Amino acid sequence: MPKDASFDIVSDVDMQEVDNAFQQTVRELAQRYDLKGAGAAIEFSRREGSFLITAPSEFVAGQVVDVLGSKLAKRGIDLKALRMDRPQPAAGMSVRQTGRMVQGIDPDIAKRISKDIRGTKLKVKPVIEGGKLRVSASSKDALQSVIAFLRDQDYGQPLQFANYR
Repeated sequence: MPKDASFDIVSDVDMQEVDNAFQQTVRELAQRYDLKGAGAAIEFSRREGSFLITAPSEFVAGQVVDVLGSKLAKRGIDLKALRMDRPQPAAGMSVRQTGRMVQGIDPDIAKRISKDIRGTKLKVKPVIEGGKLRVSASSKDALQSVIAFLRDQDYGQPLQFANYR
């Protein structure tokens, strides 16, 4: 009996590229005329993959998020991986907004992906393994069909297909 072929469905973000986009955002905040003296600041924790934006108003915080989003997009980071919370009031009439980069597939989304794959009626076996899914089948054509199916779906976060064997 031939060995089954498989691939992994993962949701990973290159944190070095996120850090580079953050550095470009900081530089643009210091140079852009409408944000230069506005008192807006952004911090990034690489270990946690989280952002902290402080700004004098929600509008300025939105501008900082737009700049960050454009820098991430230019660096090839899918914006679905960025989760921004609502701006919260902070001291001195300012606002604080937090955000994070999504790493790994949430268990609820993994269950939904697995259910959708089984719903295609292809002879494949999806298995949830922590923050990823492994899909195996005896036919590589079935795996290609699953990949094509998943690319047409939207699960609210970017999916990559790795370890295709």
